[in-house]
Amino acid sequence: MLRTGEQYRESLRDGRQVWMNGEKVADVTKHPAIKPIVDIRARIYDMAHEQGSKEIMAYRDPATGEENNIGYKLPHSQDDWHAKRRAVDTVMKDIKGYAVRVGDETIGEMWSLYDGRDVLNEVDPQFSKNIEHHIQHALTSDTFHVSANTDPKGDRSKRPQDQDPDMLLHLVKETDKGIIVRGAKYETAAAYANQAFVKPTIANWGDDKLSDYALGFICDMGAPGLKHICRTGFTGRAPAKDYPLSNRCDEVDTLLVFDNVLIPWENVLFYRHTRAASYIRGTLHRYSAFPFTQRVLTIADLLIGTAMFNVKQTGLDAQQAVREKLAELICYRESINAHLTASIATAQKSPGGLLMPNQSLLYTGRKLACSQLPAMMHLTRELCGGQICVTPDSSSFESPEIAEWLEKYYHVNDFWSAEDRRRLLAFARDLVNSDRAGHMVTFELFAQSPPFAHLNAVYMNFDPSNALTMVKNAADLSDNVMEQWAKR
Repeated sequence: MLRTGEQYRESLRDGRQVWMNGEKVADVTKHPAIKPIVDIRARIYDMAHEQGSKEIMAYRDPATGEENNIGYKLPHSQDDWHAKRRAVDTVMKDIKGYAVRVGDETIGEMWSLYDGRDVLNEVDPQFSKNIEHHIQHALTSDTFHVSANTDPKGDRSKRPQDQDPDMLLHLVKETDKGIIVRGAKYETAAAYANQAFVKPTIANWGDDKLSDYALGFICDMGAPGLKHICRTGFTGRAPAKDYPLSNRCDEVDTLLVFDNVLIPWENVLFYRHTRAASYIRGTLHRYSAFPFTQRVLTIADLLIGTAMFNVKQTGLDAQQAVREKLAELICYRESINAHLTASIATAQKSPGGLLMPNQSLLYTGRKLACSQLPAMMHLTRELCGGQICVTPDSSSFESPEIAEWLEKYYHVNDFWSAEDRRRLLAFARDLVNSDRAGHMVTFELFAQSPPFAHLNAVYMNFDPSNALTMVKNAADLSDNVMEQWAKR
């Protein structure tokens, strides 16, 4: 089935316990700081029903005849990936901004578990069946699925069991109905999602084969005992005319507190088995890195468009020095685009029989996109100039006593009115200078694991055999050196 936006909104009225700014939220669909992003997710649902976007957002399952969300479709071909990419691009253009956590970029983590069914079967064959069930359930119910990963950390020089055990999510006990868990996780969009795939963070298990902290399960976001403590929103801090992205596209992050929450057995994907936990950490972003990196491509387009409009209106676009800086932004954008395109063109069969983007190219593209984003943000600031930090707000432009002066000094030429210039500078300020802009840089840097993990993924997924063989032959080395490498 394909949900409507209103069906999605209604699903959030399930009695979930949500707090923001110290106050309990009665209805997340109406709270002023959460409503805008709920409306965006509802809009995505509605796009799957509208003429002109339905054929991009949905597909008909030949086996069941049912229409399903294209983002949740298991990828078996390059066409599947092209369709997913087209859907994300369509959404970003429709919402006039970008949103990272809307479901399609987190369901891929479940596909990684699908690839690891043999590992899960070592624990219990039922867990392998559970993952297949939940992948199918997400597809057919069109639920809003997110992913909970990062812990509050605590003292990382100590083992979890040597400090407050609740710092990391852990097993409390087993019951006939399921497992009881305690602890906390951070998760973007949890307060307005339906369910989350909760899994362990990066951990050194040592030689331990079993650990109460090695847990992977599906949790209903309205489950009894689950508390959502949201960070302060950017929406509403200033007028939308002055901060359009902050008021339209703020994705609310949440500290999820699991206060003895029951996870039914049918929702348990693995528990206590450290090999399963290590496997999912090593392959977690095998699929989800693609739509995540594609979102950074959208940010790059916004940076380029903002910078180009600004230099064009002031007549600086003909200067060689300015064009060189614009070219740097273009190279950044096209480098991300090239990695995404090539990762589909050279896609690989996964262990579970799916088609995954070329892993070396995908992880290299993700690293490039995230690590260079701060520099590209700063380059955009430079191209926009100092006016993005000194321009008065919209109410000043509307004030009868001073409007004529602002009209005089912000009117550029016959093509650029004072109001258009104000709007562009306001958008640029929100894109690269606002509280939300700073938040975005940090979020993109850590949203799919920290930089060192990005680099480790690049290292682990690069095949060095060609380079090593070339050097072996060029340097006339013995076969022993290749044997040593093969045994690493």
